[in-house]
Amino acid sequence: MIKICFVCTGNTCRSIMAERLAKKKAKSISNAQFQFSSKGLNAKGDNITENAKIVLKEKKALSSNRKSIQLKKIDPKILYVTMTQRQKESLKNAKAISFADLMGIDIADPYGQDIEAYRKTAEEIEKGIDILLNKIISWR
Repeated sequence: MIKICFVCTGNTCRSIMAERLAKKKAKSISNAQFQFSSKGLNAKGDNITENAKIVLKEKKALSSNRKSIQLKKIDPKILYVTMTQRQKESLKNAKAISFADLMGIDIADPYGQDIEAYRKTAEEIEKGIDILLNKIISWR
């Protein structure tokens, strides 16, 4: 079982979208065993944003509402995938990579922006997830 935790700032937009989109993508991959989660460096127990819910529903990746979860402890058995290089650097001594490592760009925070910004963010996340899962499967 490969455990992957997506990390962003508040765990209300990017990382929760990445978790849900990765779960959907992994279902289409035969015999791959993944466990996905998401957390925020500064999460405060807030709900997923409405625009994130809308985009996930459009992509048929919304399973349930959830409050944000703060990343408090690093588990060496988990691969942490951060939205930005800066977030990766803040996870000292963790097994971590960033979307910038995967595809050359940070995933910008759409918080407070319109639905189109969330759609663009979700598309970028999906591209990064494809790269990530393909790399993991080829390593196995």
